[in-house]
Amino acid sequence: MKPLQEKICVLIVASSLLIAACDKRGDLVLSQKSSTNAEIGENTLMKFRQAAEQGEAWAQSNLGRCYFSGIGVTQDKAAAAKWFRKAAEQGDAQGQHFLGACYLNGHGVSHDKAIAAKWFRKAAEHGDAWAQTSLGWCYSNGAGVPQDKAEAARWFRKAAEQGNAQAQYNLGVYYLNGIGVSQDKTKAIMWLHKSSEHGNTSAQFLLGECYFRGNGVVEDEAEAVKWFRKAAEQGHAEAQGKIGALYFTGISVPEDKEEAVIWLHKAAEQDDATAQFILAMSCAGGFGCLGDKAEAVRWLYKAAENGHVTAQMMLGVWYFKGLGVPEDKTEAVRWLRKAAEQGHVEAQTMLGMFYLDGVGVPKDKMESVKWTRKAAEQGYAEAQKNLGWCYLNGIGVPEDKTEAAMWFRKAAEQGQKDAINLLEKFEKTQTDSKKVSNLFETLSSPSLTLPKTTATAPQ
Repeated sequence: MKPLQEKICVLIVASSLLIAACDKRGDLVLSQKSSTNAEIGENTLMKFRQAAEQGEAWAQSNLGRCYFSGIGVTQDKAAAAKWFRKAAEQGDAQGQHFLGACYLNGHGVSHDKAIAAKWFRKAAEHGDAWAQTSLGWCYSNGAGVPQDKAEAARWFRKAAEQGNAQAQYNLGVYYLNGIGVSQDKTKAIMWLHKSSEHGNTSAQFLLGECYFRGNGVVEDEAEAVKWFRKAAEQGHAEAQGKIGALYFTGISVPEDKEEAVIWLHKAAEQDDATAQFILAMSCAGGFGCLGDKAEAVRWLYKAAENGHVTAQMMLGVWYFKGLGVPEDKTEAVRWLRKAAEQGHVEAQTMLGMFYLDGVGVPKDKMESVKWTRKAAEQGYAEAQKNLGWCYLNGIGVPEDKTEAAMWFRKAAEQGQKDAINLLEKFEKTQTDSKKVSNLFETLSSPSLTLPKTTATAPQ
């Protein structure tokens, strides 16, 4: 056994590599951050190696850390896994945990979730808090073990009670949503507070949301902003976007478009799609970034490519109208389809009209009805009116005036003007089928109505 002072030296110079295991993500990786700026002296590394080769588990684990992150040696994940294994087979909990992480991600070994879970369990049963968190993550996601949210919660609790901030966050999420445990928002807030106070940015952001919405706590905008800001200042993209949005709208903080753009840029550069979309609209409208059309298009593209459904719809509109980009109906259809497939009712309605009129796609009445119906069934009045028109005239569906009247009525109940006008006349003439037929024929065909949000497009 090495002298105590040498082991203390190890703790000082070795990188503090931990596995970030959370319920929301599966990319468990060994952190490459080091308390010594990823540098150790040759003499210290030599001592690690000598002790490791003599069979000291603590040294084998630390030498594996050095190889994993390239601290003092050329990075070599296979060598890292080899030394982790040596430590793990001697019962070293950290070595077992790190070896499990290597198997989970295929770092230096084959990718094998079952073997990963096996090593996590060994370390977890030795009381290693990070291994308990990782094993909880495996149960939560069914990674290498049968999915079992209650078992996940049990392991998260063990780690949380040891002060592991990630486990505290995970347990807070579970209590907040009743996952694997009975829903208990008081306990959720307690665990989120503990995790937040340990600096976990996800917990800080979620705690901010709870205070902002009064979820489990009394609504408190000042407290919400405090936690959003703590997370944002540590680089949490969603929190940065949230702070930016608050400054943009003047909600909970004084309105300040320039400050908003600063925070939105920080989030957008981390690929936060919502921030990218807001930034695009800000640039398009000249709020805080001088109406830069090119910047508006650039950020809108990024948001759309990152799956932001409203950005996809908006980009489709811009291509349709040639706003900030060359007019291109085919490209318009491509982006509208992406948004429509995510359930965006305006995109579905527009796509239905494109198929009806052959705009950017071949005319296809049945395809037109398919997309129109999707929006109508979600309660979108414009689509309900259009679907009624299709039934009225037998376009893409069998002619059915009763069905047509039903969809017109749904739209009219939401204040759709054409449908209201039609129903008023229909009710006056419903006893005369011939008059009713003539009345329906006077209804003009549906026209393509662009979303009101096009007002924010660059001019």
